[in-house]
Amino acid sequence: MQNYTDLLSGLLECYSPSTHERSASEYLVSQMKSLGYDHAYVDDTNSAVGILGDGPKTIVLLGHIDTVAGFIPVEAKDGKLYGRGSVDAKGPLATFASAAALAGRQPGWRIVVFGAVEEEYTTSRGAKSAARQFMPELCVIGEPSQWDRITLGYKGRVLLEYKLTRALSHTAGRDRNAPELAVAYWNTINNYFAEFNEDREKVFDQVLCTLRSIETQDDGFHEIVNMTLGFRLPLDMPPDALKPIALNLNANPNMTEIEFRGDEIAYRAERNTPLTRLFNNAIRDQGGKPGYVYKTGTSDMNTVGHIWNCPIVAYGPGDSNLDHTPQEHIVIAEYHNAINVLANVLRNLNSV
Repeated sequence: MQNYTDLLSGLLECYSPSTHERSASEYLVSQMKSLGYDHAYVDDTNSAVGILGDGPKTIVLLGHIDTVAGFIPVEAKDGKLYGRGSVDAKGPLATFASAAALAGRQPGWRIVVFGAVEEEYTTSRGAKSAARQFMPELCVIGEPSQWDRITLGYKGRVLLEYKLTRALSHTAGRDRNAPELAVAYWNTINNYFAEFNEDREKVFDQVLCTLRSIETQDDGFHEIVNMTLGFRLPLDMPPDALKPIALNLNANPNMTEIEFRGDEIAYRAERNTPLTRLFNNAIRDQGGKPGYVYKTGTSDMNTVGHIWNCPIVAYGPGDSNLDHTPQEHIVIAEYHNAINVLANVLRNLNSV
């Protein structure tokens, strides 16, 4: 399976931070053509699409081809392959492209490999393009879960952009300055949801708050604070339910502007479906013990799950603790295991 390792290595060499994915998509399309796909093309969002078979039923293997910024030199060392995206999520995407080729065409099925753009942005343009082009019976999202586990859920998300403007006053004065007022708002928000989470033991059921950034400035007459807060949301707290809470906790509405963006509704897939059973059997056949994971982040499952409403899981090799880190790498043996697992799933589609 060395050629499949080469496929991933070449994909890692194509630096593709969000909105700059074209060259990586062209590379993946060329690889899928050489592997014998019936159709392979770059769509109008610059996402890479490969199709095997023409049956009436469709399975979409939806990975993402963009990465966060920061190129990591591609290097194979001690059984590991280093590179930006090796885990999140070119490793899973290369697994999809390789496993489909290894399994080959399946009677009655169309296998679609989709390398989506802008998953790391709040736009998810690639996944939205996939949702327009296909309406599958089954879907697998390409995200790292380790080769012997499948992911069944992702939390929702909303980002809050906060701007406070206040007239300058002497630093020896007794009034709170703009940074102190902004920090007070953050503390109020954080304390509110800490209390909200008290009776919720599972992290997947909690609201997780983060202070993403804060910066201050003044123009000689006013001091200004810009702050971004992030919220990871459970199933019973969609973005539209959190927003009025955040607005009501703002003690200085006359000084502040608050905007929201990046809305994603949490999604949890069914645990007992024909697709999960296929994966469980394939993992056991490869010598593993299947496990289930629920993630605190978001993925393209949030985007397409509510639209396609079909059996869906996320799967892919790699340790998600390495996502976005300078040490990002994948264990090559795990990558090969994942290819074999997914190929086995595809070979058994007609048992669904």
